[in-house]
Amino acid sequence: MAEASNASVGSGCEEKGREGSSPEPVSPDTTISRVKLLDTTVDTFLQKLVAAGSYQRFTDCYKRFYQLQPEMTQRIYDKFITQLQTSIREEISEIKAEGNLEAVLTALDTIVEEGKDRKEPAWRPSGIPEKDLRSTVVPYLLQQRDALRRRVQKQEAENRQLAEAVLAGRRQVEELQLQGQARWQAWQVSALALPSGTCSPAAAERKTDRERSDVGDTLGPLLKMDSCAGEAQSRWPKHQPAINTC
Repeated sequence: MAEASNASVGSGCEEKGREGSSPEPVSPDTTISRVKLLDTTVDTFLQKLVAAGSYQRFTDCYKRFYQLQPEMTQRIYDKFITQLQTSIREEISEIKAEGNLEAVLTALDTIVEEGKDRKEPAWRPSGIPEKDLRSTVVPYLLQQRDALRRRVQKQEAENRQLAEAVLAGRRQVEELQLQGQARWQAWQVSALALPSGTCSPAAAERKTDRERSDVGDTLGPLLKMDSCAGEAQSRWPKHQPAINTC
């Protein structure tokens, strides 16, 4: 019991020492990054949280268990404080990762440093909402208008190129049609210019087809008769028996 009380007193002294400890002084000219400031804030919060949940208060809540198992109570308290600090740090790390806080805070530090070199006064609201809204919205709308104009001009240029390509294709088709008509007319003139005793190639081809059909009509029955005679001869016996006249 005496050892437990001494441990509780010692822990109380440590907690008092933590509460009384103050952060190291920082010169006013030194600029602390917001990321380090956030980490320092988290550490300070954890220190104050541990100080608020001191071992003395923990044993006051579990007096019976502390009287029976003082060493076990001390181990439980230490493990509880360790896990509490670890879980809080993990939660803060997840929040920083989800919100990309380190990059955002670093960018904010850069903006602040760049703003120190500006001599003109920063923007302040005038007190007239219409005027403030107009001063903010009008530049954005003008920027969007210029972007739309550039897009329209680009689209119009593309449309002109497409129209020129279509017209060129139409002219090419018309030229091909004129060439075809000229060749057709030239062929007709050459056909009319042939001598009277000759005929055009198309007429000669038609005449040849008619002659072929006439020859087929003439030779068809003869070939049929020849085939019939051949069949009859094949059926007639080649060696007939001799007739005895005696």
